[in-house]
Amino acid sequence: MSFDADNLIMRLGLALAIGLAVGVVRGWQQREELAGQRTAGVRTFALSGLLGGVSASLSQILNTPLILGVSFAVFGAIFAWFSYRETEEEKTFSVTATVAALVVFALGALAIVGDPLTAAAVGAATAGLLASRELLHEFLQKLSWAELRSALLLLAMTVIVLPILPDKPISPFDTLSPRDMWLLTVLTAGISFAGYLATKILGDAKGTLLTSIAGGLVSSTAVTIDFARRAKSGEVVRPLAAGAVLAGIISILRVLVIVLVVAPYLVREIIIPALVAAATLAIFALLYWTRGTKTENPQITFRNPFDLQSLLVFALTLLIASLVSGWLVAKFGTGGILVSSASVALVDVDIAVLTASHFSHTALGAGDATKAILLALAVNALARTFYSIFTGPRSFFARLAAATLSAIVTGTVSLLAMT
Repeated sequence: MSFDADNLIMRLGLALAIGLAVGVVRGWQQREELAGQRTAGVRTFALSGLLGGVSASLSQILNTPLILGVSFAVFGAIFAWFSYRETEEEKTFSVTATVAALVVFALGALAIVGDPLTAAAVGAATAGLLASRELLHEFLQKLSWAELRSALLLLAMTVIVLPILPDKPISPFDTLSPRDMWLLTVLTAGISFAGYLATKILGDAKGTLLTSIAGGLVSSTAVTIDFARRAKSGEVVRPLAAGAVLAGIISILRVLVIVLVVAPYLVREIIIPALVAAATLAIFALLYWTRGTKTENPQITFRNPFDLQSLLVFALTLLIASLVSGWLVAKFGTGGILVSSASVALVDVDIAVLTASHFSHTALGAGDATKAILLALAVNALARTFYSIFTGPRSFFARLAAATLSAIVTGTVSLLAMT
């Protein structure tokens, strides 16, 4: 493959930029060391990317792949030798710099002989991974073996079991196939696991609002109930109510992400009412927070979403909801899916949304599926508010109810205005 001069210069510039990005990260991490006391810094990594690009260019021009292979081997050997001398001098055991240099050289070559967009994306990911060293180390320290084992078990089950699962519906009502059911289970658990990890990394010291955001990704109902209990124990009500309202906003955004992945064409139908409702909740959250005083740090305990038992319970519930919804849709049409969505949302809004999104592909139109999803959001929000009656003081319930009802009204008005 041959390139014109302008294209070649652009690709060599990309190879240089990839090395520069990685070099900036490595240089910043080693900024306290004096010049000449480290194997590679900004300039070395930038030149490593450029060297990979030049080697690949020469291989193409001379039609001799051996040039690239020999250059890579010689470069790797020299860099590894200098890294070895550095680790000997500092009495350390790290091969990160060597691996990063080899990756930069290879990406520089890829920018020439392969897809430059892929090379740029992998280069950005490499720089981001190197920049996340402290965060990853902190994460590993806080992650228990049971949580890691659950995630690995899930990965194994998905890679090994998923390909052999039937991809046809298992009932005459055109319900979810076993393969789709497991994929949706993994998707939902993955979103929850992201919030679960964020909660663990943030810890209790980050305050009510940050924990509300992370906790809302796991379970907005759990956040609401916990904050209601704390309000009943004597903590200041307004900031806790703000945290519960914020968890509701995260729940709405979470549903939008799920729908975007499962049925992206439905997003344009639900995004305006959903965002209007979220904006209404945001106004109340801001009002409660600014007029209240800060509370003690929350100590909410969530269950690992990747726990196998939790996953199987979710998958079984999703299966049952899909079967019941399929029967209701076949017998009662649109009214059946609305009843199903409202009923399931009392327990789990994700299952209600996933079920309605699935039937939008088959028995329902986009309009009916939109109503079912928005109804599930409204019912789930009302259910969280109702649960707070039994766990919190009346003042907490009143504030949460005011925010929830206002969001439902504004969301409904915006939906009607669209029709």
